[in-house]
Amino acid sequence: MSDSEEHHFESKADAGASKTYPQQAGTIRKNGYIVIKNRPCKVVEVSTSKTGKHGHAKCHFVGIDIFNGKKLEDIVPSSHNCDVPHVDRTDYQLIDISEDGFVSLLTESGNTKDDLKLPADETLNAQIKNGFGEEGKDMILTVMSAMGEEQICAVKEIGGK
Repeated sequence: MSDSEEHHFESKADAGASKTYPQQAGTIRKNGYIVIKNRPCKVVEVSTSKTGKHGHAKCHFVGIDIFNGKKLEDIVPSSHNCDVPHVDRTDYQLIDISEDGFVSLLTESGNTKDDLKLPADETLNAQIKNGFGEEGKDMILTVMSAMGEEQICAVKEIGGK
């Protein structure tokens, strides 16, 4: 290869990063995160059984799916690794709400993000629509993302008009 050749690489935002990372089952605690049945979950209950005749102590996890609120359970030997999702929370300023329920958000870099729908949660949905539409308030929406999914999970009002 000569020095004059140029290489162009497609830049990806995550640089090939994994959506999950391994963690030993025995070290996962309540209020942590775990992947159960390929869904990112918040751990609400952990119980560990004693070692049996064949050696392994088992961890029983009860988790709530962070996107749809469904309860999921899993039992894993405490010495084995579990997948733990990378969970990120990002704040965006709300610019507009379209007729079809999509929100237009302002990112930190000044670009717009238009691919998120209003949340399915009725109270959060009403709080966003009323605050923005009827009262004309400036609002910050918190978006939680994990394993390639994103959802609005909280709202804050910033000042009023």
